[in-house]
Amino acid sequence: MTDSAVPPRDRLHRQPGDGWVDCRCGRRHWGLFGAAGLLLVRRGADGRPTHVVLQHRATWSDQGGTWALPGGAIAPGESAVAGALREAHEEAGIDPSAVAVRGEHVLAHPDWSYTTVLADEAGHVVPAVTDAESTAVEWVPVDQVTARPLLTAFADAWPELRARIGG
Repeated sequence: MTDSAVPPRDRLHRQPGDGWVDCRCGRRHWGLFGAAGLLLVRRGADGRPTHVVLQHRATWSDQGGTWALPGGAIAPGESAVAGALREAHEEAGIDPSAVAVRGEHVLAHPDWSYTTVLADEAGHVVPAVTDAESTAVEWVPVDQVTARPLLTAFADAWPELRARIGG
């Protein structure tokens, strides 16, 4: 295994909610209390979405090498919104004060859920790799999202999410 395939332990943010759930749907999901991610949208002068922030996942992570939203496990007692904002700050350097939350989209499984927090850029956001879980974090043009190799669940959800953000 190469060094890039192993997460540097000192750069990971361990949370009490970290861990796998064996779901009755037949899959394992990350986040003992569920998981959440931030779909941060940049809009043009006409209000239409132009870009979204995507994270290129580290090769050692689940479905590593794919693109998805910054996010992760929710901590005990933490709301999905708080978890998504915390994870986006940890993984992509996104300041929560520069984000205007607009809504939530929940993917519910029998034993687990993933909440996509829909938000607009409310201040200037320059996303950056801030921990070992990302190899890149970028503003991606909305029309070019599907040109990237996407995390399977994000690829499945993207058409509905794009409609929800007005794309």
